[in-house]
Amino acid sequence: MKTGKKLFAAAIAMGAYLYWQDNALSITQLTCSNHVPKAFHGYKILHLSDLQNKMFGRNQERLVYKAECAAPDIIVITGDLIDRNRTDLDAAMDLIRGIVKIAPVYYVSGNHEHQSGRYEDLVELLTAEGVTILDNGKSVLRRGEDTITLLGLADKSVNPYYKSILHMLDKGLEDEFVLLLSHRPELFAEYADAGISLVCSGHAHGGQIRLPWIGGLFAPHQGFFPPYTAGMYTMNETDMAVSRGLGNSTFPFRIGNRPELVVITLCCKEDTPTMHRSKLSE
Repeated sequence: MKTGKKLFAAAIAMGAYLYWQDNALSITQLTCSNHVPKAFHGYKILHLSDLQNKMFGRNQERLVYKAECAAPDIIVITGDLIDRNRTDLDAAMDLIRGIVKIAPVYYVSGNHEHQSGRYEDLVELLTAEGVTILDNGKSVLRRGEDTITLLGLADKSVNPYYKSILHMLDKGLEDEFVLLLSHRPELFAEYADAGISLVCSGHAHGGQIRLPWIGGLFAPHQGFFPPYTAGMYTMNETDMAVSRGLGNSTFPFRIGNRPELVVITLCCKEDTPTMHRSKLSE
């Protein structure tokens, strides 16, 4: 084969690989058994993050289908539904209109919503579809005689007093299971200091490029070889599930880092010996 044909074949193969990496959805299964109330044993949380206007089929049908197959009890979204550079509310709302039919949806903002200048428009659309906006807010999940308190933080870019707000929201909940939605995983130490049971975060895009045995290469606000990019982390009595996200922003490709949906199953230790830390499953 001539050199030109070899280079052409290599370019086609590389293009196909990059397309697959950006578009082949994966599902990551994680478990949490950190003081889970007994009635919530087996409860499934579907965690989505960083769509960034990405489309997965017409009207997001591939993404919605994956979400439906996960059979979640609730769906949580941890920011960056839209992208500040090419804001497309329709792409975000195609997803929302599909998943609100599956389970209750809870949302907190990321930096891109606020930087796009369309945050208020997005909130209006989300609210109209029945999504619960939890920016600096609180909700209660009930199952049987037990409850879980669900907290949300607006993105740090517009929330300079997030530490005080978090402690205010968490006040009096020391003996309860508290689930926090917050876009930024680099604030893990502060979530742990507040005594949160489980945190769902995104923002890191899985490190964008993932290297074998090393992990993510770079993440915003964490720099090179970031510590929190994907999977479950533990600090003190706090677990944090970080999503690799769904879309791209400034860097246009994912390498070794397929877009993912995260399913977190809550396990009561009284009912199962399963440990809260889980290997990624794709």
